[in-house]
Amino acid sequence: MSKEAYGALRASNALWVGTSVLITDRRGRILLQRVSYRPTRLLPGGAVDLGESPAQGAARELEEELGISTAVTRGLAVDWVSPAGRAASPAVQFPGEILHVFDGGVWDEDQVAAIRPAPGEIEGVEFVEPAQLPALMAPGDARRALSALRARVYGAGPAILEDGLPIAPTVLDRVGVLRTARARHHYPFHPAPAPAGLAVRQSLLWAFAPDGRVLVLLDPDTGTACLPGGTPQPEDAGNLMATAVRGAREQAASELSCAQYLGYLIDTGVPGAHIRYAAALTGLGPAPVHPATGRTYVRVLATPEQTRDLFDWGTSAAEQLQAVHQARATLGIPQAARQAVTELAGAS
Repeated sequence: MSKEAYGALRASNALWVGTSVLITDRRGRILLQRVSYRPTRLLPGGAVDLGESPAQGAARELEEELGISTAVTRGLAVDWVSPAGRAASPAVQFPGEILHVFDGGVWDEDQVAAIRPAPGEIEGVEFVEPAQLPALMAPGDARRALSALRARVYGAGPAILEDGLPIAPTVLDRVGVLRTARARHHYPFHPAPAPAGLAVRQSLLWAFAPDGRVLVLLDPDTGTACLPGGTPQPEDAGNLMATAVRGAREQAASELSCAQYLGYLIDTGVPGAHIRYAAALTGLGPAPVHPATGRTYVRVLATPEQTRDLFDWGTSAAEQLQAVHQARATLGIPQAARQAVTELAGAS
């Protein structure tokens, strides 16, 4: 084949190239744009210009659309959007697209306040819960954004997608993490004993594996996450550490040692305390069926920071994490390196 023929063949199979940026706030909500030319919301981004790399295009779009000048260096996903996977007018002659999703990071209040939406194109921006994406975005856009967010939490590098879905689903994809609204627990955290007379609603554990990661339970039906533990029962005889250990055993067949008190969160809506302990995770039995719910939780190990991303704890998350890491150090457990979330399938 001549160079001319080869070039013509490749040109006849040309695809669009697009780029977008996933940005969250400190609560883990995703930034979406309301645009003048579509009824659905979008991540910041757009088409990659001729001679421009996807990362350069992402940075340019952030500046053009939001007035924010920043480098974009970390990828979250690369999506093959097929002609059938996008609802485009036949007049557009959509040939398919390779769309890159980059990590715009976690923005604080000052960064959010600096946003200047492009007049005439961007009508406004908002931060929304991940579970709201399917209701606000086109189906393919919502799948892609959720897959990219899960890839960020999972921690193993960019995901390869086809029409928004990973070709190699992780445990977070398989369980559908973040597709259900996270429980909103914006409770103040107090690293002190709970006041006498305050009803205790829950007693939960940060259970540390030897590598510094913690045990997290995922509901197989909803994808929601929880820390192991439970609610006080008569057999606990008022011992809240026993409540947490018993609940963790029933939910996850966990073996624990060296449990220590962290503090409590106070529910300002329905007055009551949510107690937190830390402990060393020394073993796991086969995944049990929880006697109260009938569920068999999916058990994973995640860093404390990855765990935080699975909950909506508000500003108290930072204070709770500080207490968690202090307890980890006291237990003689190292700080976990950034790594992929690991599913715990059987006994260990």
